[in-house]
Amino acid sequence: MAEVAFHGVRKRYRGATSDVLEAVDLTIPDGCFAVLVGPSGCGKTTLLRLIAGLEEASGGEIRIGDQLVNDTAPAKRGVAMVFQSYALYPHMTVAQNMAFGLRCQKVPRDEIARRVQQVAQQLEMAHLLERKPRELSGGQRQRVAIGRALVKEPCVFLFDEPLSNLDAALRVRMRLELGRLHERLRSTMVYVTHDQVEAMTLSELMVVLNEGRIQQADAPLQLYHHPANRFVAGFVGSPQMNFLSGELLGAEADQAQVALGSGEIIRCAVDARSCAPGEQVTVGIRPEHIGLESKAQENTLHAELLLKEPLGESTLLHWAHGASAEPLTVRVPDNAPLKLGERYALRFPDFDVHLFNAAGVAMPRVTFLKTGAAARLPEL
Repeated sequence: MAEVAFHGVRKRYRGATSDVLEAVDLTIPDGCFAVLVGPSGCGKTTLLRLIAGLEEASGGEIRIGDQLVNDTAPAKRGVAMVFQSYALYPHMTVAQNMAFGLRCQKVPRDEIARRVQQVAQQLEMAHLLERKPRELSGGQRQRVAIGRALVKEPCVFLFDEPLSNLDAALRVRMRLELGRLHERLRSTMVYVTHDQVEAMTLSELMVVLNEGRIQQADAPLQLYHHPANRFVAGFVGSPQMNFLSGELLGAEADQAQVALGSGEIIRCAVDARSCAPGEQVTVGIRPEHIGLESKAQENTLHAELLLKEPLGESTLLHWAHGASAEPLTVRVPDNAPLKLGERYALRFPDFDVHLFNAAGVAMPRVTFLKTGAAARLPEL
């Protein structure tokens, strides 16, 4: 096991006019399960390939443990990578596929046999060792690819969207198996995915990237409750956070008032004193934090119901509010008997509201205790 650290790392491809990665500073602690997420082209796979040595950094330092690896060959970095494609040799058995890398390293035969058998037991596929890849299901093939990495006993495991080729049910099962595997091994793992459910459920450290820059790196629930900026707030959570444009009316240490374009006044339990009254701000509220009200109260919006999406365990309601082109989304726990085209009152508590300045930076959130005293939300 080993810590992975980036210090001012840059990456620019030859002939390009801008960096793919810009001044990346990131430390992944020893034994941590870190997940890199972000939209396509944000640089997450490039970051993974820099660790593996499949790409060369244009600047900065990359360290694995106490070793500077910028100029170290991939085979000598102590890493093993699992790709999106299984890349199994069709003419070899499962055991032969898992052993192939060790044979290339000229590891003794008895040691190869021991490692293959041990990993096969860990992955519950000892009964599959004599089968060929064509005789395996998609999930079994992916387990063989993972096993091929495990037998190398690397310091760091790298995963490049390993579950994206699997169907939904199998993804859930393999996600569980990967989580259990990390709990047993406590090895450093770096995992790339575009699926934020995978990121939230697997990661101990979740790194959100956009346009080659790290937007925030923290525990997944910390990103959910305390996003650093509007991008992170919109990226983490499904459905994504609702955003409403407005103007700051006033701010105190424990609350701020915002006038929306529709004329409604919203109170937010945030410290927005860094902004001046009259500045443009954005109110953010998650779909699961909005409820239905029979009459108008504080922090109430009036909106027209456009669409209902029953999901079984909950229902998504889409609303037209004011002149906004983007509909509001609300998640309710059951199939509420509401009529399309009718107007209803939507309410949300002030302590569930997020507020972002004109640059998209989040204002510090506060909450109200039962005593009535205001206090900052605790770190998670």
